[in-house]
Parts: sequence; C-alpha cells; structure tokens
Amino acid sequence: MIMQKGDDERSAVEDFLYHEAAILDDWDLDAWLDLMCDDAIYLVPPNEAPESDPEDTLFIIADDIHRIRSRVKRLKSPDAHAEYPPSRTRRLITNIRILKSSERELTVTSNFSVHRFRRGGKGGVYIGRYVHRLQRVASGFRIAERRVILDAEELGALGAVSFIL
Repeated sequence: MIMQKGDDERSAVEDFLYHEAAILDDWDLDAWLDLMCDDAIYLVPPNEAPESDPEDTLFIIADDIHRIRSRVKRLKSPDAHAEYPPSRTRRLITNIRILKSSERELTVTSNFSVHRFRRGGKGGVYIGRYVHRLQRVASGFRIAERRVILDAEELGALGAVSFIL
C-alpha cells in the first residue's frame, strides 16, 4: 500500500483517539486530564441542536477545564455514589476522519459506541459521534474541545450520564 501525504497524520490521530478510549475504559481519569489543553472544553449538546453554542443553548454537559477537573475529582471519590464502584465501559471508535487540518490544530470526527456495565445488571449502550478539536504539541496532540453528540432519541431512557462519555 502506498502511503498518501495525510496517512501519517490520520494514523497519529487514530492512535490518539484509541489511546483516549483505552484510558477512559481503564478509568485512568488523571491520564485523561493529561490529554487536555489548559483551556479545554467538554461538551454534550442537546440532540436537537448538536452544533449549537453553550452560550445560548442548554447543554447536557458544558464543562470548561475547571469543571472538567472537578468532574474527575468527584468521579474518583468514594462519595460519588453514581460511580462508586466505577462503571465498567468498553468504547468502540470507528470512521475516524480529519475534517480540518492546519499547522496549529485539527478537527476530527469519529463514530462511537460506549457499552456501560453497572452493578446489579444495570447498564446501557451510548451511540453517537465525537468531534475533537486537537491542538498540535511536541508530544503529539492535546484536546482543546471534545464534543459528544449522542444519537439517542430519548436521553432519559439511557439514565444518568455520570461517567465520561
């Protein structure tokens, strides 16, 4: 197979997204925080307005880096009853595409399926797509924005989203 100019970049992006999925499945939330830019945002928009802005639309999750750090701290605490013991998850990432690429950053989209397992047989499957805005750094990439667009018709049926999608 002949490598095209963008194949190395796409391969590096795929490796980065697979790494992110693996550390989230391992519940290594500190390592996940290390992937974030100092001004990162984590967004889960409403189904009816996936491209909207959290400034003028009510989001399911709209965390800046301070709230992301607080979320991680809460999830790691035994006092976080919704996630103690932590859910077991398995993420499947596919259809990774680079939408925009510049010297400084990339916009990448991918499809996902997150299988969640909880004590007592409770769990669920969350399906949708990620849109990552990645900044280039010497060691690879850092997450500037992580947008999770769920495909569920009714989010209430999925239960509380108390873990990192």
